[in-house]
Amino acid sequence: MSASGTPEAPWPPDSLALAQQLQRSLAIDDRQWHRLKSQRSRRAAEQLASALVQLLAADDPRASRPTPARQDATALVEHALGWLKAEISDPGCPSHGR
Repeated sequence: MSASGTPEAPWPPDSLALAQQLQRSLAIDDRQWHRLKSQRSRRAAEQLASALVQLLAADDPRASRPTPARQDATALVEHALGWLKAEISDPGCPSHGR
């Protein structure tokens, strides 16, 4: 509780909106996909920003047990690590049937 007796927000004000803006900025759209598909740090950043949005949108940091949002964020972070460690590669263009 805050000093005024109201429940404290679990995340700082505007944090979700800022994370969503970052995620939209880093998202690779259809027009950029061929040009950026093999940029490992770019692909990882896209996944990490998505993980942050998951946490801010759906997780309560005060919860002691894992939440679905934490599990989703963990999967996105692990996927990002796979890109950074060169353990995964681009899956090929869906429109080319590869």
